[in-house]
Amino acid sequence: MSEAKEAILARIRAARAGQAEETLQQTVAKSPSGGSYRRSLGLDRDALVALFAERIADYDVGVRYAGAGELADALAGAARDHGAHRFAVPPDLPAGWRPRELALVRDRPLTGAQLDALDGSLTGSALAIAETGTIVLDGGPAQGRRALTLIPDLHLCVVFADAIVGTVPEAFDRISVDRPVTFVSGPSATSDIELTRVRGVHGPRRLEVVIAQR
Repeated sequence: MSEAKEAILARIRAARAGQAEETLQQTVAKSPSGGSYRRSLGLDRDALVALFAERIADYDVGVRYAGAGELADALAGAARDHGAHRFAVPPDLPAGWRPRELALVRDRPLTGAQLDALDGSLTGSALAIAETGTIVLDGGPAQGRRALTLIPDLHLCVVFADAIVGTVPEAFDRISVDRPVTFVSGPSATSDIELTRVRGVHGPRRLEVVIAQR
């Protein structure tokens, strides 16, 4: 290795070593201007739920509510509205989430072709962010692998009201970094080609959210 190349690599190592002094939370909390992001909206639970519903609806997402014990009925209603019947589900989907009138196919795992042949997928979520109308998926309980929410055309997603936080920094405080995390704000769409908005390029064309009480 040449002396010049070794000198460049040494400078890179030194710079990275200096950056390592900052924690992940400090980095997330800092803004480009040197100030700090707002960490809390100061809203009560009902206000957070209302704000999240309003923001995610702006992305053309269907939103409905389910009280305790009403989740299966709410999911069945959402499926009917989309004319959907056959759904891929994670293996650990809770029994109380299973509408009798829907055909639920466990992902054991299913192939891409098998997922594509179904009407949609039904999963839970890790949490949601009210300020941005964003759902966070981390592969935890009742969520399954990421392919479940990428390939089928419709994603029915359960968000529990007590898992809605106000801001992105609050979400990062609760996210585990030991597995992949996905942030979802509305159905998949892009305007990369001639500024024409096209849905379903990187994921489902339709997203339906059920905000549930435990």
